[in-house]
Amino acid sequence: MSDPRLPVAVLGASGYVGQHFARMLADHPSFELVALGSGERSSGRRLEEVWQLTEAPPAELARRRLKPLGIPDLRRQRVRVVFSALPSGSAGRWETELARRGFAVFTNAADHRMDPGVPLLVPEVNADHLRLASRRRSGQGPLVANPNCSATGLVVGLAPLVPLLAPRAVHVTTYQSLSGAGYPGIPSLAITDNVVPFVEEEEEKVAREASRILGRRRGSRVAPLPVPFVVHCARVGTREGHLEAVTVDASRRPSLDAIRRAFRSFDPLRGRALPSAPHPPIELRREADRPQPVRDRWAGSPARARGMAVVVGRIRWDPPFLRFFLLSHNAVRGGAGASVLNAELALDEGLLTSRPRGLR
Repeated sequence: MSDPRLPVAVLGASGYVGQHFARMLADHPSFELVALGSGERSSGRRLEEVWQLTEAPPAELARRRLKPLGIPDLRRQRVRVVFSALPSGSAGRWETELARRGFAVFTNAADHRMDPGVPLLVPEVNADHLRLASRRRSGQGPLVANPNCSATGLVVGLAPLVPLLAPRAVHVTTYQSLSGAGYPGIPSLAITDNVVPFVEEEEEKVAREASRILGRRRGSRVAPLPVPFVVHCARVGTREGHLEAVTVDASRRPSLDAIRRAFRSFDPLRGRALPSAPHPPIELRREADRPQPVRDRWAGSPARARGMAVVVGRIRWDPPFLRFFLLSHNAVRGGAGASVLNAELALDEGLLTSRPRGLR
């Protein structure tokens, strides 16, 4: 019997986020990973030779060779969906061309995040924004972006609060892990016994992307949430997991119990066939010292959604200010897992049924 799964490829598979794509797609029930793309530097090497993650590479992919992938290569392997872990700045033109040729493209890069016709998608928060992708010209494939890794966790944590609190402003300070800088990242002597209070362009990305994700779709456009985001970003010496301290300046005064219920009951994807969706997407901790990166970065169930949940704790309500901490895995919830979940939603919505031009 032929495999009913859609053939997919990962571009940038030799990098940190690219390897998380490979890990999450290795035995996916809807997608068959048939091609691992890389630059010339890693071309010809096996995935196991470039592997950087703490857990072993998937056995079925470990000896798979990486190579540069052009459109003829993708067509030969009948690829339908492309996951992009290419570097921001160089990804955009290639992703545009792939979508123009009819491939469905799900990207972790920043290049298209603010394009009016490209959904900047977090399925639990703004699933209806996916309709922007359905407005592309005939023959084109959907192009869908996931947001910045810090913005992703933030908007999941804010989504149940926006209708409840009607925020006047949101203040957030991020404590971002080393892996957010990619591999090899920051030299050890620059971060040991240190905190670096600067992550280039991060504060601007978090503010504008969060506003767009939490905004309302009006036809072919998104009206950003009209709330100021005041953002500080710092790099700290943890390996994985971005911790964020959030303060919401609220115009409404619900009870603390109502706020906790809003966090606990938030699960808009329940009942949908999305294998990587965590249930619940927000895990609430009552301990005084949680969340913590070492203990909470892999939150999420079922097993396929491991690392996809956002953990919220230390909730303090002193009206008009709600304060809390949240934690999310920057490379899973904020990276590869975000794109995989976006593709699952697109498949469930029927957007991945057409074939790229040139496929037989």
